[in-house]
Formats: sequence, C-alpha cells, structure tokens
Amino acid sequence: MRVLLIAGGWSEEREVSLKGAAQIEKALNNLGHQVFFLDLSPDLGKLAAMARDFDLAFINLHGLPGEDGTIQALLDDIGLPYQGTGPMGSYLALNKALSKQIFRNHHLPTPDWTLITGPNQPVPEGLEFPLVAKPNTGGSSLGMAVLENQQDLDFYLKDIPAQKFEVILEKYITGTELTCAVLDDRPLPPILIQPVKGSFFNYASKYDIDGAKEICPAPVSPELTEQITSLSLKVHHILGLRDYSRTDFLVDPQGVPYILEVNTLPGMTQTSLVPKSAQAAGLDFNALIQRLISMARDRDKRPQGRYE
Repeated sequence: MRVLLIAGGWSEEREVSLKGAAQIEKALNNLGHQVFFLDLSPDLGKLAAMARDFDLAFINLHGLPGEDGTIQALLDDIGLPYQGTGPMGSYLALNKALSKQIFRNHHLPTPDWTLITGPNQPVPEGLEFPLVAKPNTGGSSLGMAVLENQQDLDFYLKDIPAQKFEVILEKYITGTELTCAVLDDRPLPPILIQPVKGSFFNYASKYDIDGAKEICPAPVSPELTEQITSLSLKVHHILGLRDYSRTDFLVDPQGVPYILEVNTLPGMTQTSLVPKSAQAAGLDFNALIQRLISMARDRDKRPQGRYE
C-alpha cells in the first residue's frame, strides 16, 4: 500500500512526533508498504493535494493540530482512510474539561477540577491546594505542575499568553499511576508507572531513556486490573473512539482509580507505553502497526463531508 505518514507539525510536541514517526516509517517499510513522510505545515492545501495519491494515511501528530480532529476532518472530506479516531472523538478526548464532564455525566470517577480562562479567576470553594495545573488541550505533560499554594498558582498563570489561556486545575491525588490501552475494542494489559525523573509522570519521565519504571502487566490485584481495563473500554466507547486509545489513571491509597485523561494518538517512540503493552499481549511493533493499518484499510470510507 502507498501510505502517507503525517507527523511533525508545529506544536510543542513536534520532536516526540518526529521520533515516533521514524520508528513507524521503519515498521511500514519492513511490512512492505511504500511510505512517503510528510512533515505537516500550516499549508493544509499541500496535504489535501497529496492525500489523493495515497491508499491510506498514518497520523502521528501530537497536540494541535492532529489530536484535535483537524487533520482527520480534512482526510474524511477527501475520502482517504487513516488509523485511529475521527474528528469528533479526537476533539472530545483532547479537551480535558469537556471529556471530564462527560465522564461525570456517565458516573465515571475523575478528580475534581475547574477550568481557568483568565489570570484573575478565583479557585472555587471546595477545590483546595495542592492542585495539579495543566493546559486544557495539551499533551505529553508539557506545562504540567503541582501547585502548593496561591503564590504558586499566580506564578504559574502569569506567563500564559492570552490566546492560550485555558488551564485545568485538578485536585491533587497521591497514589499509583497506571495506564491502559485499548486496541481493536479490547483492553491491553495495564502498565504500572513509577517515575524516576520528577515526582509525577512528566515529559522527561515519558520520553527519556530510563525516565520511569514501566511494568507490564501491572503487578496489581486482579480486581484492580478488572476495574482499570473496564473503565478504559467504557471511556473508549463513551467518547466514540476507534482502533486504539490509552487512558491514564491515578489509584488513591484506598484503591479507587481516577481517570485523568485519554490519548487518541498515543506515543510511538521506543519508550512509549502502547507498544510496550501490545508487546505484552503478543504483538511486536511491526505487528501493532500492521493491525492499525488493517483496521483503517478495512473500514468503509465515509461519504465526503460527513463527520462523526
């Protein structure tokens, strides 16, 4: 197949995207596909013109655009299939405030939060320090911080540009970090995460070699494993995701799992979590990429202009 590999772009997560794309390109070549790599630019007309010459696109973008459904909507309009979730599910998962409210609508556990949209917005009563701050539509833990008091919050907020002022403040929960992927409508083995660099699973922990201890399958009780895998599958369905996703959790000292966020284009570097979980389920990296390609290829093409 002729595969258009779309990566790079201009978000803060560009370098992670490019690292994963290099590994994906190698796998696609090993599988016998013809691959053309496109470093996405703001000229979406270039992508639209090129896309018509390929059988399938493989998207490995992180942040905006890509995880917000922009590129998916364009490819849908052209009629070029691609792996992963469509425009609507992509947007719902990337927008943390929106997805967390949807979880609440379905009585799924997620930490209390508020959305800050300006530097002088007060923290609502009932949400007390310490708090976790993170961009509402960011990823890779970029811009994430633990705030101990109002002074920390004021310092965190003061340098945020007005056009990017959407920040989630979330109740800080101590506990165990777990993540669980869904592939082809089935949960993969959960992973226990023990950060080595930093007190939480930050950018360095995720992407530096030996930045964290990641144990798969997670050495937790069968009951907790069942809870985590069940919640991951529910989230996948509720948000209308497809092919694959990864849901991150914190489990408090009482054993209650809380949903933190959902990733619709999970990392594909040599230290990434979904490939590690797939490996534990018997799929090496090449087989994982082929599974994603096959799901995209076999999916019926949607009529032009129809977004789901």
